[in-house]
Amino acid sequence: MRFLATILLAGVVSTPASGSLGYIVSLGEPTERYGHAVLGDAVEYGALVLTLLSSSPPDEGQTRPSTYTTNLDTLRLPHSRVFEDIEVRSAYGVDPDREVFVVVESEASRGAQLAVYEVKDEKIRKRAATPHIGQRNRWLAPAAIADFDGDGINDIAYVETPHLAGILKIVTLRGDALVPIATPKPGFSNHRIGQDFITSDARTCDGITELLLPSLDWTTLMAARLENGEITARPLPHPPSREGIKAAKACNG
Repeated sequence: MRFLATILLAGVVSTPASGSLGYIVSLGEPTERYGHAVLGDAVEYGALVLTLLSSSPPDEGQTRPSTYTTNLDTLRLPHSRVFEDIEVRSAYGVDPDREVFVVVESEASRGAQLAVYEVKDEKIRKRAATPHIGQRNRWLAPAAIADFDGDGINDIAYVETPHLAGILKIVTLRGDALVPIATPKPGFSNHRIGQDFITSDARTCDGITELLLPSLDWTTLMAARLENGEITARPLPHPPSREGIKAAKACNG
């Protein structure tokens, strides 16, 4: 089930204190109020849940410490919005001072946006977002989080409408805004309708970071890189699949 997978893949944010293993941020409160079903079912999520994972010394006769969870906060979206995603992505290095996390958020009349949330004072808050695509049931798929421009700060790449125009965009977090750092380039995809997974990743070979993802028609695996604000891409000799991406990450092609 996509809901259970989301909980298991939830982002582990920073470690808050001694005896605490960290914060877990997960998708919660499944709902069918949006009804797009692009990820294989009609279920999306109405909330983000912040959980504190803690440990205690092992009881007598035990060799491992006990772990337990405490629900600290639940951020609920208004009825017109949902989290239309498969997981919460921990985003290390996007902000050099604190961890943030990335999720797709959709609105009933304006479609999806890429949203960045953070944990502050044990509360979840929305920090930044891209503009909505502008139409209901228009979606975007996060592609990878990596330093594409070589400035030491991780950027976020995503494909807007991966089933239609397939426009690759790259943004970086500056303050409380997501700022584009590349001219958008059409012709890519990283998701097929009905799949509950994303087909893209990043690699660094010979000091150059590239995004690995299929062409829009799913015939070719592409390696895209950022050069002076422009996205360039070349075909790779691997299939346009998760297996092909795994092979390409070994820098053999």
